[in-house]
Amino acid sequence: MTLVLNRPRVLNTLNREMIRLLTRGLEEALAATDISLVLICGAGDRGFCAGGDLKELTRAVQTGEVHLADQFFREEYALDLMIHQCPKPVVVLAHGITMGGGLGLAAGADFVVATEATRMAMPETRIGFFPDVGGTGWLFTKCPPGYPEYLALTGYELLGAECVRLGLATHLVDSARLPELRQALKNYAGELPTGKPGAVAHLEQVLASFTRRDIAPNPDLDAWVAARFAGKRSLQEIMTALNQCSLELRLCEEVLRRLGERSPTALAVTLQLLRANEARPLPEIFHREALAAHFMITHPDYLEGIRARIIDKDDKPRWQPDTIEALGAGAEDF
Repeated sequence: MTLVLNRPRVLNTLNREMIRLLTRGLEEALAATDISLVLICGAGDRGFCAGGDLKELTRAVQTGEVHLADQFFREEYALDLMIHQCPKPVVVLAHGITMGGGLGLAAGADFVVATEATRMAMPETRIGFFPDVGGTGWLFTKCPPGYPEYLALTGYELLGAECVRLGLATHLVDSARLPELRQALKNYAGELPTGKPGAVAHLEQVLASFTRRDIAPNPDLDAWVAARFAGKRSLQEIMTALNQCSLELRLCEEVLRRLGERSPTALAVTLQLLRANEARPLPEIFHREALAAHFMITHPDYLEGIRARIIDKDDKPRWQPDTIEALGAGAEDF
């Protein structure tokens, strides 16, 4: 079965209707004995999914109907968990922009295909939110040391092969070959073994003939990220490590700039969730993230971030508080 995210004009952003349609389609695929494979892709050429529909979420908060936003997150997380636990193989074609909620859909798939045009990121702290959709847990199972913190806090954007190198995608395929790959998956779907392990092994062989292998390592960056982010328990500890840079000074300055643009409260919540959710079971991770989501959307920084980044686009958010140093002890309680 192929599930297509079909809102190309808005980069296939997820609203409640889409989440419910995807959930229903996945349930039908699981119930059908003649369906052995689920393929998820996005309509259009620009992106798989840019995340959640911020207009829908913002409207709910602005009109005092926060319960609708809470419901959105609960249903989105339930769909993501269903993909993680799916007893049939799931393949995601993550062509183009794949961010936030789009990564949430991809994270539970058995195979995530990136192309040279794929752009993956979790930029939520820039709008006064945090990387959710289970990311504060599964980033640790996918990425090298330090990258869960680095990607979640800074919103660093991965391009093409880097998505595979850092574990957010499993295969790199030229975008020109995606139609051929889709046809091959369709052709082989009827031949897959009934058990998931055997089916996954068979699909690995199918994907191998399409996969690019020219993914260069970057040990210097990996070591830098691990030294400054892995296992850090406070934002101040990270800031101190960055301020004490002697080598890679330009990179340190760029990361400090990125962190300085973001909501201090959202950064604190993000780091607390990363420390709390590492190695936790997924249901616990989603439960804790749902509590954090309610906290953040009712915090002033959320609407202010949407105003500054999405509506007015002045890029001058007035965070409360406006610096990491000014964070109080209660800023992370949710």
